[in-house]
Amino acid sequence: MRLTTEFWVKAYLARLRLVDIPAYVTAHGDDTGGAVLVKLATLDGKARLFQRSFDLMTGERAWMVLSEGDEAEVDGSVRRQRQMDPDLWVIEVEDRAGRHLLDEPGLT
Repeated sequence: MRLTTEFWVKAYLARLRLVDIPAYVTAHGDDTGGAVLVKLATLDGKARLFQRSFDLMTGERAWMVLSEGDEAEVDGSVRRQRQMDPDLWVIEVEDRAGRHLLDEPGLT
């Protein structure tokens, strides 16, 4: 059985809260099957945008960097992705140390 996107988002936000990492849903996509982008803002004008992708070599799903650099440029990438996919979820994580927990067990 596959988890709904809404369930995964709620669980991810809860895990971030447990380690005092602020995060916000900035775009609410389709509850059952919308894709998720995670924007990590390091609060110094820089950001990275993560997208979950399928690795053809291993058959696993993994988080990859879709865009990184100045936060304004990353925001532009988010806008373009949202224009192509209105069912897309966007979560913004704010952490000076660059923590996002996407590499933690259970989030891949």
